[in-house]
Amino acid sequence: MTPVPHCPPVGGAAGTGAGAPPIAGAHSGALSPPPPSASRIHLPRLSPPPSLSSSSTPASSTSPFPSPAASALHPSDEALSSMSPREHTSLLSRQRCWRSARDLFDRLRALPGYAPNPIHYAVVLRHLARARRWAELRRVWVGMELPPSNPAYAALADALAKAGLARGALLLLRHMRARGVAPDEVSMNTFVRALKDQGRYADAFALFRNWCDGRFEVDFLDLDSITIDPDGPMQFLLADICHDKFAAAGGPVIDECPRKPNLVATYNTMIDLFGKAGRLKDALDMLLDMPSQGVMPDTYTFNTLINIFGLSGNMAQAEALFANMVVRGINPDTKTYNVMMTVFASIGDLDGVLKYYRQIGKAGLHMDAVSYRIVLQALCERKMVCEAEDVIEGILNSGGSVHEQSLPVVMKMYVNLGLLDEANTFFEKHCRGKRVSSKNFAAIIDAFAVMGLWEEAEHIFFSRRGDGYKSDIMEYNVMAKAYGLAKQYDRVSSLLDSMEESGVSPDECTYNSLIQMFSVGGFPQRAKKLLGKMKDAGFQPKCETYSAVIRSYSRHCLVPEVIDLFNEMKSSGVEPNIVIYGLLIDMFAETGNIKEALHCCNLLEESGISPNLVILTSLIKAYSKYNRWKEAQDLYSRMKNMDGGPDTIASNAMLNLYGNLGMVTEAKEIFDSLRRNSNADSVSYTTMACLYKGMGLLSESIKVACELQKSGLLSDCVSYNAVMACYLAKGNLRGCAELVQEMVAANIPPDASTFGMIFSLLQNGHVSAAEVLQLESAYNDGKSSAKQAIVAFLFSIAGMHAAALEICEQLLRPGWTIDACAYNVCFKVYASCGKVEKAFSLFMRMNDLGLKPDTVTCIHLATCYGKPGVSEGLRTNGLLEYRTDELVPSHNALVAYIETGRNNVALQLVKK
Repeated sequence: MTPVPHCPPVGGAAGTGAGAPPIAGAHSGALSPPPPSASRIHLPRLSPPPSLSSSSTPASSTSPFPSPAASALHPSDEALSSMSPREHTSLLSRQRCWRSARDLFDRLRALPGYAPNPIHYAVVLRHLARARRWAELRRVWVGMELPPSNPAYAALADALAKAGLARGALLLLRHMRARGVAPDEVSMNTFVRALKDQGRYADAFALFRNWCDGRFEVDFLDLDSITIDPDGPMQFLLADICHDKFAAAGGPVIDECPRKPNLVATYNTMIDLFGKAGRLKDALDMLLDMPSQGVMPDTYTFNTLINIFGLSGNMAQAEALFANMVVRGINPDTKTYNVMMTVFASIGDLDGVLKYYRQIGKAGLHMDAVSYRIVLQALCERKMVCEAEDVIEGILNSGGSVHEQSLPVVMKMYVNLGLLDEANTFFEKHCRGKRVSSKNFAAIIDAFAVMGLWEEAEHIFFSRRGDGYKSDIMEYNVMAKAYGLAKQYDRVSSLLDSMEESGVSPDECTYNSLIQMFSVGGFPQRAKKLLGKMKDAGFQPKCETYSAVIRSYSRHCLVPEVIDLFNEMKSSGVEPNIVIYGLLIDMFAETGNIKEALHCCNLLEESGISPNLVILTSLIKAYSKYNRWKEAQDLYSRMKNMDGGPDTIASNAMLNLYGNLGMVTEAKEIFDSLRRNSNADSVSYTTMACLYKGMGLLSESIKVACELQKSGLLSDCVSYNAVMACYLAKGNLRGCAELVQEMVAANIPPDASTFGMIFSLLQNGHVSAAEVLQLESAYNDGKSSAKQAIVAFLFSIAGMHAAALEICEQLLRPGWTIDACAYNVCFKVYASCGKVEKAFSLFMRMNDLGLKPDTVTCIHLATCYGKPGVSEGLRTNGLLEYRTDELVPSHNALVAYIETGRNNVALQLVKK
């Protein structure tokens, strides 16, 4: 299909819409635009779902008569008297608030001839528990005219579990056991669900198994250990259990007989329980057992099974269950398709997600918020901008709004693609001024933060929120992260001031993030100051927090400060871990303090921690400072007996030590071992090449250098210099020049050692002493163009004319100012390449700039005069006024003066 370009966001142009303020400091061009999609997925445009009957059309507020719905919920006493108990139950269930349910129940109890009904109590208790009206609940419980029965227990347990009071729900099991009320299937199912939701799968299985066996045992639940707040809502249950009438009864006898579940809800709960516990075969067996018990699976059954098999990675079984569902005549609902979409989204199968997304409309169903959220997540993760915007348009056309959890997902897609104008438009339309939770608002800020777009993150952070919504600590923490990633450390202080003005106190995460930020950023003093504030605020810094600050100080070898922090940490009751000890030992090793390094190692072992490879490597480095090879060798042998053995860093440390002492045999043994195991790096090769060269084993040194060059490990200036030193020893001019060219191409600038070798190479008779002296003087004087000129000179004498010309063109760009040395080099390069006219033109420019010819200039002029055909070319172009018969004798004289060292006379000849 033809690639489709990026579409503008819905409801606005691709740029910032009129009246919408742009994101502060937007960098719309900072990132490359997204590549065009390979194909455009045409997503269905579904009609909006049908409106809900009465709820979508509110009654006129001016009507003096109650609506029919209101009249039905609050019938007269006469109407209540004519209703059956079942109708009373239905009416109680349909009440919209706990108060109306309680008042209706009181009216029912006051009716003449009303018989107490356990179901009515159950419904009222559920209303009160869900509303957390504990005082009212206790009043109803204590005033029950019937002993609590299964319906009351089940209703109350369900409401408590959903209110997050699962322990109180389980306490009802003790109450049932004390009263001698055996759970029926509904209440058993309720308690199993409560245990399942708490993750107590084994207890849930035991409760179900005991119930099937006809036993009601609760001892395995360890209910006596459940602590209930003495002032909490369920405290009265404990008092009820300990009542004298229960104690005197000595525990009622409960009839025990085997049971089989016959409710589809029970099977659904157990299937979900087996799935969460990872017992997929048992879950499938429950499905197969249902028909034999006369229980038919419903949509929820299959939704649960598809979900547990799909999310466990068994896609084939999930799809087979979906097909089996259709064969059985059980119609999938929107949740079924959402489950299938979730399953395919979990494995990153976009085609599968879209397949079931499209089928929702074909089945005559309507997408819900979950459907849209799943498909938007999948499309945004694939950065399919146009398709995601089609979905958003469909949401808006159906009268809905983009789900809050999808907002950061869409924003992240735009930001990662560099579509900041589109991100701004989306934010203005869907986020600004809306009641977006702090969690999702922080996620939007984080989308900019991770890309280093701190200005845009700041703009979002200070944007107007919905009524009653203020920035909380989570958003402040993410904004601090944005400043840290962008190295905008000075802005953190104003952020903290803003927190204080808003009444938001930094939490432990805030302090840890800021301390980590300043530590990594190289501001140990600021990190330590925050560490003190953290302690003053009542937070106890963890070992990792101290570790960040200690690492920052140790990186700068600030020994006293590190020791102070270490002692402060121990006095605060925080035990140092192996990372802390490792930092101290490495710091002492770098400063050559073997005694303190060994002392820290002893402290480490006294605390019950064995030194690891990193710590032993640091000790080897410490011994290397004083060439104590015997102790280092013992440590290295100890490392060989540890898991993994010595790593490359430790081996290189030993190589360096042996190299300093000229111990070739020992060094070669380690080097050969590294090569055999493919663990040798550029440091290994460099150290060995230098060792061989230093010992006069030039052929071995060159062999190692060539192997290093072929290995692809040349990655820094040190390794390049090691290879160049070998070429220099052989007098290989071309090889040295090509190495320098590789360095320049790899953006590795030559260092002082590199230039020192270049000068040594040039002094070996390749050029005159005057030229080398001028190059060295320009380099030592720090001339801005000296380094480039030296490299161009090297390339020229090595015959690499194209590379030399490229550098000269850069030096002679308009607006650049270069010194006489660089002009002379360019003069030489042009002359050597046969570009004589360009060389003489450069000579004339030097005269115009007042740069008088020196000895080196004379040498290059002599080179130009010696080129065949130069005289005719110069005369024809009118660059010089000399006649041909005058030019040759002048050239011969110039060369003679230079060769005999009479440079002053040569200069006078040039001036004439």
